[in-house]
Amino acid sequence: MIGKKIDGIEVSNAVKNILKNAVEKLKSENVIPCPATILVGDNPASTTYVKNKHKACEVVGIKTKDYKLSAEITQEQLNDVIDKLNRDKEVHGILVQLPLPNQLDEFATVSSIFPIKDVDGLTPQNVGLLSMGKSILKPCTPSGIMEMFYYYKINLEGKSVVVINRNNLIGKPLYHLLLQNNATVITCHSKTKNLKEFCQNADIIITAVGDRTKFKLTSDMIKQDAVVIDVAISRHEGKLVGDADFDDIIQKASGNSCSWRCGTYDCCNAIKKYSYSSIVKQGNCRLVYKRLHLESIFSKNEMQHQLS
Repeated sequence: MIGKKIDGIEVSNAVKNILKNAVEKLKSENVIPCPATILVGDNPASTTYVKNKHKACEVVGIKTKDYKLSAEITQEQLNDVIDKLNRDKEVHGILVQLPLPNQLDEFATVSSIFPIKDVDGLTPQNVGLLSMGKSILKPCTPSGIMEMFYYYKINLEGKSVVVINRNNLIGKPLYHLLLQNNATVITCHSKTKNLKEFCQNADIIITAVGDRTKFKLTSDMIKQDAVVIDVAISRHEGKLVGDADFDDIIQKASGNSCSWRCGTYDCCNAIKKYSYSSIVKQGNCRLVYKRLHLESIFSKNEMQHQLS
């Protein structure tokens, strides 16, 4: 029996509809949500990502500011730009597009962002809050993955979940979010031995390697009726691909989402836009989250209740 496609575009559109209402509500109170993006250099992939973020913000009525900086910028100069945005009361969120050129320190850069404006949830303060289950701002990709589970009513409690990624943007925050939903989480990576065995025993597999020359998830690696979420995207043999062989796996999985075919990226990007609209109401201390707090759009009716 062919599995059901988990459609990230469908989830994304639902998020955007709620987001439009949230933005209109803020504007009616003279609050104009405004994130600022910082792009250092001209990396083609990063340029595309930032461009898409601005387009998505425009669709839902969010104002943006765009800072394009030279690839030769110094750490001090970059810190000055961030400090300016930290103090700008019209800017509610700051997003530094990663990766940065080699002369720049990513940890020092991210750490210089005010935690209340850290829409990526990467500052040490927000990372710590996430690990304690007290986070307000969370990385968008893990949040988007969780929204797909909620939207499709995929119960995580007691389930064995394998996450094939351990980085700061996906694997680590996703571990905490899954654990907070009572899943049993196993984090796998490039040094994991017997990866196939871990996958074969998993109820849910979330893969985010992003290099088909090093890893490909195939049907012999999953058990019958497993749920597979693929958030990887890379170019392989002239095509955009994820980690998973979608046509092969969908024959065996109960649910399958591939980022390049099912809109996982769109869903995660929509979650980021929600963070933009939900950070600061006055100055740098009063949170819009007091009215528009998002734990999960689809697991609770909190958002629609607060907008009514």
